Amino acid sequence: MFDEPGFPRDPDDDASAPTLYTFVYCSRAADGVDDAEVDRLIERSQRHNLACGITGVLVFGSGVFFQWIEGPTAEVRKLMASLHGDPRHYDIVSLDQSEEKRERLYPNWQMERVDADDIREVLEDALESAEDQTNIAALTRILDHLATSSLDSLGRAN
Repeated sequence: MFDEPGFPRDPDDDASAPTLYTFVYCSRAADGVDDAEVDRLIERSQRHNLACGITGVLVFGSGVFFQWIEGPTAEVRKLMASLHGDPRHYDIVSLDQSEEKRERLYPNWQMERVDADDIREVLEDALESAEDQTNIAALTRILDHLATSSLDSLGRAN
């Protein structure tokens, strides 16, 4: 994002940048959600979300989902409602929601498997800044789960 070498472009100057809604959350996988189920979830999500103009990144490790979703406001809000009713996960914690005119951060859907230490750091940062008591309680439960689980327990709720 540079107009001239070394000079950052002002995002407000780019009239072609779309208005994107962003939803970032984490959650715990329900009992029975394993690698094969996550692979099926990703395959379906890629087809559906790309058709709706939604992109992002999904991280799954140690029974915890972390997802960044971006796209048209109405489509992301529909997906958010669907996520909140999905029985494959619980303890959903909204880490960020915003709407702004900008280029996509994740133009291609990606999947990454991480170990507990990497996701733990993200969740600890979220807990430090959390103000909502429900989110604090859910983040604490997720971190407790990570502290007592090994990578062998991927997708298994304690």
